[in-house]
Amino acid sequence: MNTNRFNRRPSRPSSSSPRTFRPSGFKQGGSRGFGGGGQSKRTQRGPMIGQYIHPSKFVNKAIITEEVEHFVPEHQFADFIIDATLKLRITGKGYTLPTPIQDKAIPHILKGQDLVGIANTGTGKTAAFLIPLINKVLQNPTKEQVLIIVPTRELAIQIDQEFKEFSRGMKMFSVCCVGGMSIGKQISALKYHNSFIIGTPGRLKDLIDRKLIKPANFKTIVLDEADRMLDMGFVNDMRFVMSLMPRDRHTLFFSATLSNDVEKLIKEFLKEPVRISVKTGETARNVDQDVVKVALGKNKFDVLHDLLSQKEYSKVLIFGRTKHGVEKLSQMLLQKGLKAESIHGNKNHGKRQQALRSFKEGTVQVLVATDVAARGLDIPDVTHVINFDIPATYDDYVHRIGRTGRGDKKGKALTFV
Repeated sequence: MNTNRFNRRPSRPSSSSPRTFRPSGFKQGGSRGFGGGGQSKRTQRGPMIGQYIHPSKFVNKAIITEEVEHFVPEHQFADFIIDATLKLRITGKGYTLPTPIQDKAIPHILKGQDLVGIANTGTGKTAAFLIPLINKVLQNPTKEQVLIIVPTRELAIQIDQEFKEFSRGMKMFSVCCVGGMSIGKQISALKYHNSFIIGTPGRLKDLIDRKLIKPANFKTIVLDEADRMLDMGFVNDMRFVMSLMPRDRHTLFFSATLSNDVEKLIKEFLKEPVRISVKTGETARNVDQDVVKVALGKNKFDVLHDLLSQKEYSKVLIFGRTKHGVEKLSQMLLQKGLKAESIHGNKNHGKRQQALRSFKEGTVQVLVATDVAARGLDIPDVTHVINFDIPATYDDYVHRIGRTGRGDKKGKALTFV
């Protein structure tokens, strides 16, 4: 497997391709706007100083769908040896044919094999592990429990919601243990038997320290977005949880990237895992990527406002580098008459969920966010992702733009430089 794939430069669009708005006076380097920019470096818990990314890395034409090799799954959901009620829930959600990661991973998970799954964002990874693990619990409901660890509260809540849809009517329960929400309610929920506990590393460690969660009782664990948890400085929390689990356990490890540090974790946590990679490239194949060059003397916000005033920018996710910058930008857009919301770490859980819900339902046109929204979130029909501030690393860029062009839909990503 090629671990140096991020060194390749994407192809530029041909001269006949439609061009993005490009003011003259290009100045190479990090953009300085409301969220900072320039050179930074990651600290343990977040991006502070990061790599220099040449602007050419933000330019790549989407591959025309007709030219992409057509995926033919080996299975249908009806073929999998799983509970009949679970099959009804799957078909009720409109699923007939599995995605590549589901097609390859589900049979191995049903066999109880450790698994490493490498897949692009938006490929149906959550269902790839939830379906076989729900079936596993159904076979032994009093003894089987599953622990799922993810990097952000939004992703944990999303997985919990999907679990509830699949397990409806099965008398199977879950609890979502994340920071920013009432720990009292989580403590109350943990008094009952939960087949699935889904949480973020810090909150899980807190509850384990309080003896409210006993990892020794869990024979199955999922580490989802493991590369992001490593990047956010949660490696010691992950090791803490893993050290308390039974040696004879079932471990599933999902990641969008495969660095040397991720490889070390795989060797540390898993036993003879099956490796599945359905990654098709550095970035999503159906995301059209380009840059917006801001001329000297031109106001960056005015350029953004001009773009958002165009009809095709109907559901836009904008990324900034800092909490303060994101909030300021959203307020300026509101003052210009645009329907905008924001998500960042200074907002409480309720307001973040309300903002996300409004964006998903289409009652707001623009969601401005820090990288808290860059991974795992499944937001339908995002037309554009705009990097108002250059991300700290290329990995962050890959995950940001993965919020558009999901499934078989085409999206567009623009980066201000």
